[in-house]
Amino acid sequence: MTTGVMTKGVLTDEMLERFGSRAAAYDRENQFALDDFNELKDAGYLKMPIPTELGGLGMSLPEVCIEQRRLAMRAPATAVAINMHLYWMGVAADMWRAGDHSMDFVLREGAAGEVYAAGHAESGNDLPVLMSTASAVKGDGGYKITGRKAFGSLSPVWTRLGFHAMDTSDPNAPQVVHGFLPRDAAGYEIKQTWDALGMRGSGSEDTVMDGAFCPDALVGRVLPAGAVDYYILSLFAWALLGLGNVYYGCALRAKDLAVAGAHRKTSLGLGRSMAYHPEIQHSAAEMVMEIDSVLPQLERVASDWANGVDHGGEWPSKIVGAKYHAVESAKRVCDIAMDMSGGSGMFRVNELERLYRDVRGGGFHPANSALTHEIVGKTALGIGLDEQPRWG
Repeated sequence: MTTGVMTKGVLTDEMLERFGSRAAAYDRENQFALDDFNELKDAGYLKMPIPTELGGLGMSLPEVCIEQRRLAMRAPATAVAINMHLYWMGVAADMWRAGDHSMDFVLREGAAGEVYAAGHAESGNDLPVLMSTASAVKGDGGYKITGRKAFGSLSPVWTRLGFHAMDTSDPNAPQVVHGFLPRDAAGYEIKQTWDALGMRGSGSEDTVMDGAFCPDALVGRVLPAGAVDYYILSLFAWALLGLGNVYYGCALRAKDLAVAGAHRKTSLGLGRSMAYHPEIQHSAAEMVMEIDSVLPQLERVASDWANGVDHGGEWPSKIVGAKYHAVESAKRVCDIAMDMSGGSGMFRVNELERLYRDVRGGGFHPANSALTHEIVGKTALGIGLDEQPRWG
């Protein structure tokens, strides 16, 4: 289901320079990147995955990932936040292309300016999206949702919170309800909890729902608990590959900053810059080789998804593996870059210090390290992901 080839992206060098100039202040003041968000929205960035027939830019997953990578090089927290909206548009676009029009309302609303966010993270649930600690109670015309969602990027501006919650009215056949809570709904509160190590400009507050009402018209899917269908796979593909490219962008920026710094840095023991020190050259080589190992995997998995390659039961493994590799690689590159920077990297005025903190957020996006290794390991061993008991 290829979507064509993009000839031109949305981001300009001038936009990226403005985003980069604002990133430090958003981080320092722990403020949502509102000016970035407004500029991106005005430029049509939020409509990238929406088909052109429905008022969007018709960009494929690989094309969106390239733009997200470029944005993350200058404003990682902005890129993380925007990714949550983009992946909902991508999922709905995939469904539309597959002839399933149950999510068309997401595309229409996205084209009209609605902003979608992700309400998936829950304390005590290591199987995000597939299971839920939140409850969904069916009533007249919709569901009442109760539960607490964390890491709610875009909290200051979302108009639709994409959530999942468990309907246990039949205890022998629990179902997961996937829907979208309107901003003007009653029965929920956004808690100001976001004061984190990194990605501080993402506005990722908690949302507490206490009987918040989601109308049937904003319910996208009701699936058996633990079930994986095309909707679930698409959600993971767009969300995790987008995030993988965000953290890859952080690594690219860290490498550029470290290399530039090495050419400026001097030592009494050298007649030229530290770029000529053998250990600095060794570190630079380590960064480049680390970075070069990530891009082919990210691009291949995204391209295969966009083009409908049939990897069957290996798809979950391929998606989570690519995201995990990108994040862990970004951490290592930022560690090396900090070593190369010397003591200056400890100071908040140094962009590397912020990147070093920002990349630590990657491990907290699903799938975390434990779940990633479970999925990849079971797939490699030919063990079904739905096999019970889960272990032993």
